[in-house]
Amino acid sequence: MSGSGSGTQVAMSVSSDQSGSGVKAATATSGYRLMGWYGFWLLLVVIGLLLANWQWQRAAEKQLLQQAMIDAPVLLNPTDMPPNLAQLQLTGYWLPERSLWLDNRILNGQVGVAALTPLMTDDGRWWLVQRGFAATGVDRGYLPEDTVSSRLVQVTGRWQWLDQSALVFGANREGDRLQSISLEPWEDLDRLVFNGVLHQESGDDQLQPWWQPSQMTPERHLGYALQWLLLSLLALFMALMGRRWLQEKQA
Repeated sequence: MSGSGSGTQVAMSVSSDQSGSGVKAATATSGYRLMGWYGFWLLLVVIGLLLANWQWQRAAEKQLLQQAMIDAPVLLNPTDMPPNLAQLQLTGYWLPERSLWLDNRILNGQVGVAALTPLMTDDGRWWLVQRGFAATGVDRGYLPEDTVSSRLVQVTGRWQWLDQSALVFGANREGDRLQSISLEPWEDLDRLVFNGVLHQESGDDQLQPWWQPSQMTPERHLGYALQWLLLSLLALFMALMGRRWLQEKQA
């Protein structure tokens, strides 16, 4: 009888140990699940806040850019380097034989190019003028015919400093096409030149205007910032609700 009782006690002890181990394992598993749940959603919260802050900063930069354009001076045939985004009025003669085309432009859903033509002024200087957009379609073998005045012309536009660090894949020039605006194709012109381009807004021989200093408005950046902020709040809500859901699932 005593042997039977001892066996029963041993069996109960083993069963109790196994039950306790099972409870501990289940508790640990539940804890890991909860940590994983919190970690996933809180990571999304942080990412959303970072992206919202980035879009907010971009909106502030665009507002400063807009204000800089409003405050920029209006200059007539300047002899010194104009400030970035200044409005210039130039008088001179085109060099039509030296025109090239800025490739891969899109205006109102149409694929095309933009005309780049040097303009010589009386002070012994030449200016690169971006005269506007011309549609070409998808046929890269086609370039539009371009004729400009041989007489004295006057053009008005917005001056943009050129960024020498523009990212270009492969050669910048392909025939009469350029991937990005650069003064390099006209280096042989024996005249003074400022490192920039005039985006024509009015005047002689203008094509369709397309250039803007920024393709995205501050309001659009603010809209994106709001979207990321709302997604962060949603992720935070999911993180807080996860504990209740996991507890109900465990029960």
